Amino acid sequence: MDFEFSARSAQLGVIREWIARSRVEIDQARLLVLKAAWLMDSRGNKAARTEVAEIKVSALDAAHRVIDRALQVHGAAGVSNDTPLARMYTSVRALRIADGPDEVHMRTVARRELAKYRA
Repeated sequence: MDFEFSARSAQLGVIREWIARSRVEIDQARLLVLKAAWLMDSRGNKAARTEVAEIKVSALDAAHRVIDRALQVHGAAGVSNDTPLARMYTSVRALRIADGPDEVHMRTVARRELAKYRA
């Protein structure tokens, strides 16, 4: 990819918004991972089960959205072997399938959340 093209693309308003949105989503996922790690270290693995289920959904979802935006910016080159984006997209999608459907992880989160409010 030509640096000049990349630099010009970053000047477009929508591209800047995508970069900012991607940074926010990556940081959200990173903070959730840090929270889960802290819980595991301080209270044990069981205490972080909800956060781990959340990570399985949110981190891969964030990665999917970030890569999808990058593909959009790069156009046809993004889905070719000229960039690593197509491989990244495929890897993230495969991970989402391999670890079980999002619905299973979301059910875990919902069940544990509702249990907090049961008498």
